Amino acid sequence: MIGKILIAFIALLHIYILVLEMFLWDKPYGLKAFGNTLEKAQLTKVLAQNQGLYNGFLAAGLIWSLFAPASYALPLATFFLGCVLVAGIYGGLTASRKIIYIQAVPALLGLLAVYLL
Repeated sequence: MIGKILIAFIALLHIYILVLEMFLWDKPYGLKAFGNTLEKAQLTKVLAQNQGLYNGFLAAGLIWSLFAPASYALPLATFFLGCVLVAGIYGGLTASRKIIYIQAVPALLGLLAVYLL
């Protein structure tokens, strides 16, 4: 049960990130969230929208794992949590350290909960 709660939380987090990157990137809330200037946001808007779309795919996969038959729910959850973990580590090393705490740590906790609890 804890694993499913964490998976749902991580999926919602990635839907939130999708909204930030796809729709709010160059709006005041998005500028503040990512520490961008309007000029930089306008130059990178298409890239951010692409990133947001990928976050949506991660959320979709995690949600799929919550409703999938038991025979393949665990492999789906493992794959998508692993993707989030790798993306979080990479983003933390290349873009901002806070991404490790926002994405990678919850994904790791989700994986641990799925397998240990």
